Amino acid sequence: MRKLIVAIDGPAGAGKSTVAKRLAQRLGYTYMDTGAMYRAFAWKVGQEGIDLSHEEGLERSLQETRIELVEQSGGLRVLLDGVDVTDAIRTPELSQRASRVSSLKPVRKRMVEIQRAMGSRGGVVAEGRDVGTVVFSEAEVKIYLDASLEERARRRFQELQRQGREVSLEETLKEIDERDRRDQGRPLAPLCKAEGAIVIDSTRLEIDEVVERILQEVRKKMASIQ
Repeated sequence: MRKLIVAIDGPAGAGKSTVAKRLAQRLGYTYMDTGAMYRAFAWKVGQEGIDLSHEEGLERSLQETRIELVEQSGGLRVLLDGVDVTDAIRTPELSQRASRVSSLKPVRKRMVEIQRAMGSRGGVVAEGRDVGTVVFSEAEVKIYLDASLEERARRRFQELQRQGREVSLEETLKEIDERDRRDQGRPLAPLCKAEGAIVIDSTRLEIDEVVERILQEVRKKMASIQ
């Protein structure tokens, strides 16, 4: 049976990562966290002081950058040039930097190339902010996962607390709101619902309920192409 590409887009805190991981496990597919790839390069920008205004140098750095998503028993690990940066790229500061870096044309062009190569054989659950609109516009199943701003901020706040970070709910809500505005307003591949995407509001849904909703769509699509 031919394996599909499932594309899940949506704003920060909507539950994309958790849903995509569980869905990939249920299907036996590869989980692709496209946002982690942008975060990894944003981390490199900070570490190496890469000049984002120097397009030639930026493109050279991108070509020399190797990003791998490796599935291990403990979850997905992000390797940047062979170094595990999984934990280092999960800070609020890095999130904001990644949002800015991802709006740059050379960065987005290179990342899309890498992502398309990863998903060329199908059997992928990819999540991000332009997966269904740009990266895999031909995906057989497209989902736009959303939730209220307040609920997304609450989820993010709880996640940061579990990591031992000292943040307030008000600060987190402001950060999420700013991220939304930047992602939706950027001229290059803005966050929006892909044509043909199914909208799921996860505000009052459990993770497994969302996964089941998407599984229904996957099964329906599989039945239609047999």
